[in-house]
Amino acid sequence: MLKTNKRYPVLYKKIHLIWKEFIQRIKILYAKINVIHYLTEREERHNMKKFITISLASLLVICGLGFTGFYIWSQQTYKAAEEVTSYVNMDDVQMEENWLVFQPQEKTQNGIILYPGAKVEPEAYSYYAQGLANNGYMVIIPKVNLNFALLDINQADLIMEEFSTIENWYVGGHSLGGVAAASYAHEHLDDIDGLLLLASYPSNSNDFSATDMPILSLYAEFDGLTTTDKIADTKHLLSSEATLYEVKGGNHAQFGMYGTQEGDGKATISAKEQQDEIIKETVNWINAYKK
Repeated sequence: MLKTNKRYPVLYKKIHLIWKEFIQRIKILYAKINVIHYLTEREERHNMKKFITISLASLLVICGLGFTGFYIWSQQTYKAAEEVTSYVNMDDVQMEENWLVFQPQEKTQNGIILYPGAKVEPEAYSYYAQGLANNGYMVIIPKVNLNFALLDINQADLIMEEFSTIENWYVGGHSLGGVAAASYAHEHLDDIDGLLLLASYPSNSNDFSATDMPILSLYAEFDGLTTTDKIADTKHLLSSEATLYEVKGGNHAQFGMYGTQEGDGKATISAKEQQDEIIKETVNWINAYKK
């Protein structure tokens, strides 16, 4: 071991130089490591940003394609059958921008808001609506966004505001339109006098079992979509004031007049016969509960 630099000046100097070089190399190595680490982090950040950008762009493309596909599909609607015009004078129907209005001959205090089924055009329910109007009720069928009532549940708010002279309101709907009507009624128990379900039932989140809401559930024997089993399985969601009525020989599509529907059963009665029956049952039900 070296004790003084005076005794071994040359050796000390060499060791000192070697040590300085070693320290310098360590510093250089450390700097290189930092540079590599920085570059690596920067590359990782760049790659991460690139990944996020690509992912977001892909997500937007997928969402855009999905919405476009849904929009195109939603516009492939069920139009009113030609027979509707042979029963209903469409010139007498008020074709408003956001809804169709079927007026009774005399002034009334009772109004019915009827949400159409998914992708079914409002005119397809003209015979049913006119039949109710002929019995003294104003009937309004909203034109819903993308032909899906579930996307436009609060149309009832606008209708009731527009027709403020009506004192007693009943909301109803066919198929998914009935689900929308049930959702609205459940959120406005104090504003609605009754719920009308045509081949429909409430969702689990809209449980009426603890309420005294008057409900009429009309369903059909050969309905292939809202089957009798589904009606039975969801009966517990209805109120104690619910009335259930089965249309013998009827099917799903004949709650409106728009022809056949994929997945539906085959009816053994005509659309007009089914419509006449549900008009009669609806009128009897409202008369029993109206104020």
